[in-house]
Amino acid sequence: MIEAKGVTLVYHDGTVALRNVELTIKPGELVYITGHSGSGKTSLLKLLIGMEYPTQGSLTVLGQSMKKGKNRKIRKLRKRIGPVFQEFKLIERRTALENVMMGMRFLGISPRKMKEWSISALTKVGLEHKINSKVEKLSWGEAQRVAIARAVARKPELIIADEPTGNLDYSNAVNILRILNSFRDQNTAVVITTHATHLIENQEDATYIDVNQGEVVIRKKG
Repeated sequence: MIEAKGVTLVYHDGTVALRNVELTIKPGELVYITGHSGSGKTSLLKLLIGMEYPTQGSLTVLGQSMKKGKNRKIRKLRKRIGPVFQEFKLIERRTALENVMMGMRFLGISPRKMKEWSISALTKVGLEHKINSKVEKLSWGEAQRVAIARAVARKPELIIADEPTGNLDYSNAVNILRILNSFRDQNTAVVITTHATHLIENQEDATYIDVNQGEVVIRKKG
């Protein structure tokens, strides 16, 4: 599913973001990426979704080589990935259902199927009672769940979540991690960056990627 061999990322200003990364992520795997701000966590995510390309080494995501000159194929690849960003990017004055459906408008899915999948995703994240609520009326935790529903409604093969528990209290943070973990039941890989290591250290059957000044250390549990 994801394979990195000797991947190094150097930005235009000479900053070395990642060094010689060796990584394999399999279908259905749960991966937590941890590290302090500026350690390289976000740079690794950018590589996985094609916002940056390796300076050295090779990276393959869902069978697609991630390198310059493959922009058209990488744009197509992104349709198979469900991203959850720190900024929810929800559209105000639109309902939760409308926001989720808009995340699928370029996928060639019929309006009937879009609505069906969107309702199913909102139900799975526990927001079936908020389907017709305007997103600006939702709590922070509810808005986060709409963002997750938008990412997973398209039935992606890979979910990438960047700090999904930020600004949430303990109970809501645990619930968000549980929801993300639940989507592995269809062989979907879930990759999560987080500062909240106290929430994940006892997670069984997970892979932990610790990033420190561009160096990556992988440890497995379970």
